[in-house]
Amino acid sequence: MKISHLFLTACLTLIFTLINSTTMAQTTGNTTFTKQSADKWVKAGTWANGLKLKPHKSVNSIEFAEQYSKNKMAWDKAFEFMKNTDLDTLKPGKYELDGENVFISVTEGPTKLIENAKWEAHHKYLDIQYVIKGKEKMGIAPISTAKPIAEFDDKKDVGFYTSSAETEKYYVAKPGTFFIFFPSDAHRPSIKVKGCDTDKKLVVKIKVG
Repeated sequence: MKISHLFLTACLTLIFTLINSTTMAQTTGNTTFTKQSADKWVKAGTWANGLKLKPHKSVNSIEFAEQYSKNKMAWDKAFEFMKNTDLDTLKPGKYELDGENVFISVTEGPTKLIENAKWEAHHKYLDIQYVIKGKEKMGIAPISTAKPIAEFDDKKDVGFYTSSAETEKYYVAKPGTFFIFFPSDAHRPSIKVKGCDTDKKLVVKIKVG
C-alpha cells in the first residue's frame, strides 16, 4: 500500500506539472506551429472573431499563428476595430487602439508608379495592410534576399532595400482581402494598377511579440 500511495502521489504531481506547463505555454504564447497546423488554424478562423475579411494567400501562416499566440489581445483589438468600424467613411488619420502597441493609419490618395515605390521592412512592428477602396499592387520578398540601400532608421522603424527579382512576388490588393507583412518580409506597397489611380488604405501596426 505504501508503494502504491507513493506511485499515485508521483503520478498526480506529474499530471499537475504537465497541465500547469501547458497552461503557461498558452498564456505566454509559447506555441509552436507546423505549416500544417498553422494552415488549419488560419482556416478555422477563430482568430477573426466575426471579421468577414480574409487573409491573402501570401500571408505566412506560421508567422501569423505564432504572432497571434504571443500577443492575442493586440490582434483582437485590431480585428475588432476592422470589424466594427465603417471603413468606407473612416477619415484619413492615425487611430490609437493600445498606445504604441497597436495603432492604425488610414490614407487616401494616388498610388505610385512602380519605379517610385520602395521596398521597405520593419523590425519592431508588423503590418496588416488592407485596401478599403480602389486597388494597388503590393510586392513581397524575403528580407534575407534584400539589400539595404541606407542605414535602418530605428526611430521610425523602417529600412529601405533593393530586392532580387528572382524572389519578388506581386499581388493586386483590393477590398475583401488583407495582407500581413512581418519583419521577415520586405514589402513594396502602393504600386499603381492600370485603370485605378487612387485608393484608400488602412495599415495596422502591431508590435512584434
